Amino acid sequence: MITVCRIEDLPRGESVRVTDGVPAPIAVFHTEEGEFYAVDDTCTHQDASLADGWLEGCFVECPLHTASFDLRTGFPTCPPAKAPVRTHQVSVADGHVLLHVEVAEPA
Repeated sequence: MITVCRIEDLPRGESVRVTDGVPAPIAVFHTEEGEFYAVDDTCTHQDASLADGWLEGCFVECPLHTASFDLRTGFPTCPPAKAPVRTHQVSVADGHVLLHVEVAEPA
C-alpha cells in the first residue's frame, strides 16, 4: 500500500500521477462527487498521461486524441482507444489517500 497524499492535497476534480513505488505510473483521480479512482496512467492508444486528461464524472478523456476511459472499469468508451487500462484499488484512511498496488512475485 502506498500513501499518495492527504485528502486535502487532492481537490475534487483533480488528479495526481504516482511514480514512486509502482512498476508503471498510475493516475489517481478525485471526482467532483468525492470518489477516488486509480488507473494505469498511460493511454492505451498512444503514450499520453491520463492524469493530464479531462475528468468528467467517472470518466477521463485522454489529452491527445479524445479517447475516454471509465475509471470504474478501465474500459474505453470511444475510439481511438480499444484496449482498457488497468484499474487499481484506492482507499482513504486517517485523512490519507492510499493506493493498493499488487507486487509481482519474484521469478
